[in-house]
Amino acid sequence: MPPLWAAVRWIRPRMRNKTVRRVSSLHALIFRITQGRVGARLVRNDMLLLVTAGAVTRRPHTVPLLYLSRGRDLVVIASYGGRPAHPQWYKNLLVEPEAVVQIGARKIAVTARTASGVERAQLWGRVVSAYEGYAQYQSRTEREIPIVILERGEM
Repeated sequence: MPPLWAAVRWIRPRMRNKTVRRVSSLHALIFRITQGRVGARLVRNDMLLLVTAGAVTRRPHTVPLLYLSRGRDLVVIASYGGRPAHPQWYKNLLVEPEAVVQIGARKIAVTARTASGVERAQLWGRVVSAYEGYAQYQSRTEREIPIVILERGEM
């Protein structure tokens, strides 16, 4: 492989990750400023802001995510576009499952857990029905894309 091609392959993922972070930050900012009046829907699905504590720094990190409702619980998908590694917000939740979501102007305390087995299988069909892109993301990666249940608490 020519050295230039190796450099391009090395740079590209980092540029994509920076772009994803910047777009995500802008989305979250607009969502917060408008209290969810702008940015609350994407690809025909509802969006929330998830605020996690950094796994190492413990500083708050915010990410906009598509979500589904399941009774009182909320369901989010740690797809990261089918990249080989889990998104940082999911890694944060593995260390500290207590988080906050913002839906519109409302903030809700949640406790996260990863769906597995039969529960995950049942949810996966619903997830793909809501947004077909998740099936494509799963086909791009060897990791099983986690489905995260956010159980509502009191705030």
